[in-house]
Amino acid sequence: MSESKEFIAPFTTWTYDKPCEEMSWTEPKSPSLLSVSSDASAADDFDLVIVGIFAPAKDDESKEELKPALAGAAADLDTSLGGALSAVMEENYKAFKHGASAGSVTPTIRIFDGSKSKKYILLGLGTEDKDVEAATLFKVGSAVASACNDEKKVKSCAVLMPSKLGSAPSTLTDISSSFYSQLYADNRYRTGDKVTVTAEDLTSVVLVPEGDVADEEATSALAAGYSISQGIYLTKDIVNAPHNVLNSISLANTARKIAAESGGLIECTILGKDECEKRGMGSFLAVGRGSETEPQFIHLAYKPKDGKINKKVGIIGKGVLFDTGGYNIKTAMMGLMKFDCGGAAAVLGAALTISELALEGVEAHFIVAACENMVNEKAYVPSDVIVASNGMTIEVDNTDAEGRLTMADALVYADKEIGCEDIIELSTLTGACMVALGTGLAGVFTQNDDLANNLSDISKVTGDKSWRMPLEQEYNDQLKSKIADIKNCGTRYGGAITAGLFLENFVDKKKPFAHIDIAGPVWSDATGATGFGSKLVTEWVRRKGEKKE
Repeated sequence: MSESKEFIAPFTTWTYDKPCEEMSWTEPKSPSLLSVSSDASAADDFDLVIVGIFAPAKDDESKEELKPALAGAAADLDTSLGGALSAVMEENYKAFKHGASAGSVTPTIRIFDGSKSKKYILLGLGTEDKDVEAATLFKVGSAVASACNDEKKVKSCAVLMPSKLGSAPSTLTDISSSFYSQLYADNRYRTGDKVTVTAEDLTSVVLVPEGDVADEEATSALAAGYSISQGIYLTKDIVNAPHNVLNSISLANTARKIAAESGGLIECTILGKDECEKRGMGSFLAVGRGSETEPQFIHLAYKPKDGKINKKVGIIGKGVLFDTGGYNIKTAMMGLMKFDCGGAAAVLGAALTISELALEGVEAHFIVAACENMVNEKAYVPSDVIVASNGMTIEVDNTDAEGRLTMADALVYADKEIGCEDIIELSTLTGACMVALGTGLAGVFTQNDDLANNLSDISKVTGDKSWRMPLEQEYNDQLKSKIADIKNCGTRYGGAITAGLFLENFVDKKKPFAHIDIAGPVWSDATGATGFGSKLVTEWVRRKGEKKE
């Protein structure tokens, strides 16, 4: 009988006796993949040419089918191809409508020149009479990435961009971030032919705007988009990771890695259970009592290189790595409860991006109270009365309303110990918010109108959609306890609102504070983790660094 070799698992995971201590990260594409050139003739040597076009504005009263109207480089290319672009637009008018829907594409045109085939795709940019919004640019970047992936064996791609689309830094950054994000593929837990490599043969994509391009400025803009996509990649990685890989310890080590790779801009502090107990974090520690791994209180502190600070802000992310519901055990959606760390994922993804961008003027504190909500002989139970670090006593009415308990102590820490001036918190907190807003929108709960308006605008420019929700003060009656200061949840009606009201008890009421419930948009049943929240947090922090005159 031959001696058996030691088995080597394809990825780092737990053993029978020990939890996993490390989560691997998905490697992004090379940052040099995407570039900019003002030389339209450069497209002559590329395998795939994507031609961006705006549809003519249509008169609502006219029933006539509009004829394709190409202009600039697109018109010149159409002429050189014998009208092939115009022909495919007419043939596909019902579906493509000459590009009236941003991100729409025509079937691929193949032109054979001897033994070599060249491909052309028309990309819709919307109608000429409408302004180009961030949402359009995100669709452009995603569509280019999808085309490069779908068209197999393509090594090089040129994207002709009409003058209306422009080449402003913000335009290039938005296209870049969505382009790289679209190429994400999580292969960490796949083997052999199950591994999916996006745009496998692609080596170069060149954006070709009409008009002059400032090379150095354009390169910086593309690099910023790449940095944003890195944060989105990490956000997706954290949410996608199964619990046998990602627990409180491996998340804490992920935070340490972010700090180690920040070039000294981020300092990482991890508080263990003893340090949390000294601070009176009984609310957070109660949730983690039933877990195999001890709770880890994660604090990443970002400071700009020059030390000049206009604002000190706190960003809290819910970090429940798996939520069974505790003794109020879940009866549905248990398999998705690895995504209950979606808030932590967004916050850590943003921390990574912010250090890459080296944002100025802001000191940002990223805080995650990481634990699991499990069941054993030590786990907390309904009717327990626990004490938060601000001294408030909480009656546990339901152990499945655990996220707000972990974040209660995180909010006190950000408010009192760190002294953050403005605070936002992201969490996959309630199914009630999903019922109200569906899976496409986060719910924003705040008493501060300026903060609400700021977050609304940021949602529009980042594509992380949100909607302001009410904080009806009369609903506080649902949180009254017969034996403690407060209960951790109310009735089934207005559950998203009472969750927000509960959290208000742990932040100074004079400070701008927003609770953002991301339970809906953090996950897609079709593709898995969406990366939601990372861009929103990054932009919020960036704006806080701007000096107000």
